[in-house]
Amino acid sequence: MSKPLIFIYDGECPFCNKFAELLELKSNIPQIEIKDARTNPPEIPNGYDMDLKGAILINGDQMFFGSEAINLICSKIDKPSDSILELLRIIFSSRKQANLLFPFLLISRRIALLFKGVPNKILD
Repeated sequence: MSKPLIFIYDGECPFCNKFAELLELKSNIPQIEIKDARTNPPEIPNGYDMDLKGAILINGDQMFFGSEAINLICSKIDKPSDSILELLRIIFSSRKQANLLFPFLLISRRIALLFKGVPNKILD
């Protein structure tokens, strides 16, 4: 039996939260665990700053970070049952596009957290 993919995200970010929800419910990725970094800090590698670098994807013994994590998880989505997830799959399955657009996702996350009054820092 293969190990599940583990996707770690910021549960306070409305965009990250929606993406994680869609992944869990509609991505058709078998064996995926979705974890909120604010409630599962031990999963975060020591010294990794999610606030600056973004999501984490654990695939067996390998860890992928930020745009690489988003690119890999989107490339694993197969026939999602949601049009937004399909659009994200199309956009972020390209490593070049993921690298280009990911900084804008991080900025959007920071702005959303600011408007929510939530600290940007996941771990203090």
